[in-house]
Amino acid sequence: MREIGVMGGNRYFGKRLIARLLAAGDHVTVINRGSSAPPAGAVHLVADRNDGNSLEKALGSRTFDVVVDQVCYSPRQAEIARRVFAGRTRRYVMTSTVEVYEYEDSADLVREDAVDPHAVPVDLELPWDEPEFLEDHYGEGKRQAEAVFAADPAFPYAAVRVAHVLGGDDDFTGRLQHYAERIRTGEAIAVPPVNRPATYIHVEEIADFLFWAAGEDFTGPVNAASHGPLTTRELCEAIAAHFPDGKTLLRPVEAGEVSPFSFGRSYGMDNSRATLLGFTFGDARAWLPRAVAETLGSDRP
Repeated sequence: MREIGVMGGNRYFGKRLIARLLAAGDHVTVINRGSSAPPAGAVHLVADRNDGNSLEKALGSRTFDVVVDQVCYSPRQAEIARRVFAGRTRRYVMTSTVEVYEYEDSADLVREDAVDPHAVPVDLELPWDEPEFLEDHYGEGKRQAEAVFAADPAFPYAAVRVAHVLGGDDDFTGRLQHYAERIRTGEAIAVPPVNRPATYIHVEEIADFLFWAAGEDFTGPVNAASHGPLTTRELCEAIAAHFPDGKTLLRPVEAGEVSPFSFGRSYGMDNSRATLLGFTFGDARAWLPRAVAETLGSDRP
């Protein structure tokens, strides 16, 4: 039986990961602020991860085979985690994001070495504790968090760069519903003049990937994305299948806010490293209709 610590992870693909760990017979300890209890069978520790003393007090003498950190958004949080979990875990898996590549504009699928965490400067003095700043600098926060673990690793670590996640009846983002409402009513959908594709991953697939990653020994960044980038038009076509009387109207805009999953630059990730390491990805076009049906749920006619 493995001892697994999960930081956060009580919703969306995090709760699916916990369910997989428990089903595999692992002893799971969930660490969060106490806003929601973990699934039955997991130990619950209440702590503020932004406060090293709070985290150390909650952990006590516990040690882990693996820690999966679902909620590390800044270098400050990474620095605290690196210090607190040094000597407490044999492996650390951080959930990162495709947004680390926000400045890598390429028509080709982007490989991990496009953003080397060893080369990313870290600034702990930025206002990372301010929610608005953190939200506006999501990709930068993740880049610098990766850099903290890479610069002086206190344990073997991996950073899973997650593609945009779709599917499930508990998608709290409302992004597909944004399209569904506009298609249903015939309202225009704002997109960039040049609208680039992106890679995606199903909510169940990323839970599978994180479960798999927890049991492997590779280190460093790894991209997690299904095969086959999708365009905004393809997303709309899958949604429109549920609204036969609706209308898809994509309206290019030169300035201002565009719809979610509409990108002026490519967000395509190369998944060959994970594939060579042994994980088998699905094809996004194969699971997209199911993901849309799951997410729209009662919104469908």
